[in-house]
Amino acid sequence: MADKDDLKETHDYHLDVPVKNPPFHLRGSNSLDWGMKNRLSNIFDPRTNRTVMLAVDHGYFLGPTAGLERVDVTIVPLLPWADTLMCTRGILRSTIPPSFTKGVVLRASGGPSILKELSNEEIAVDIEDALRLNAAAVAVQVFIGGEYETRSVHNLTRLVDAGSRYGVPVLGVTAVGKDMVRDAKYMRLASRICAELGASYVKTYYVPDGFETVTASCPVPIVIAGGKRISEIDALHMAHDAVAKGASGVDMGRNIFQSENPIAMIQAVRRVVHENATAEEAFDLYLSLKSGGRG
Repeated sequence: MADKDDLKETHDYHLDVPVKNPPFHLRGSNSLDWGMKNRLSNIFDPRTNRTVMLAVDHGYFLGPTAGLERVDVTIVPLLPWADTLMCTRGILRSTIPPSFTKGVVLRASGGPSILKELSNEEIAVDIEDALRLNAAAVAVQVFIGGEYETRSVHNLTRLVDAGSRYGVPVLGVTAVGKDMVRDAKYMRLASRICAELGASYVKTYYVPDGFETVTASCPVPIVIAGGKRISEIDALHMAHDAVAKGASGVDMGRNIFQSENPIAMIQAVRRVVHENATAEEAFDLYLSLKSGGRG
């Protein structure tokens, strides 16, 4: 019980200062609960409303991908420059230091390997385990147009329901199979469906022609997938063009950890995403850091 002796009379109510109720910084997220907003703030930097997600979840269907053979050696040194880490719970528990305090997005769908039909996924992480791991969000693959489209959509809606109960955002990942066209029309369709069904944000692929219509028609933030390995300058051009056309960041993996100098590359990507640097400016930073400079 507090000591009631010498209690001071309250008086400083700051009557001349209006009560502040600022809107939440992230697109389409203002009506979410406090816990959802707090977790999203561990993914998207509130100063820029953008994110550099480091994607290392490839092993859930590919096994030991080139560059991810030893996550402790190749990925852990990159963590200081990542806003968010996208990984599986197995890698998180076995390899990622618990001193990493930035957002973790858990891959929460899975099932088939690269040897089978990839769209035949199911939910692979219980929401309570995601909470146990202090995840900032859970990610689910959605195969619009795929053989098991309805199942993957159902995976998304089940996770959205569970996430809503516990305040955990869901990332809807638009999968592009070998028979699906990578164009703005498809990306608009897949991204909008994910958002309509409750995804807090969406990961999709960048397409040069009409990508601004993809971001404009999606009511929640979009981050782009890094995709297959391309040259450093081309990857920086892709990141720059995507954010210039409305993307809220990147979820980049192979174009960082398979780079000739991953530490230099992730810093160059950050320069594009958070500082609006041109691809050429960021590439100059990459070359400087690669050669031993401080940038």
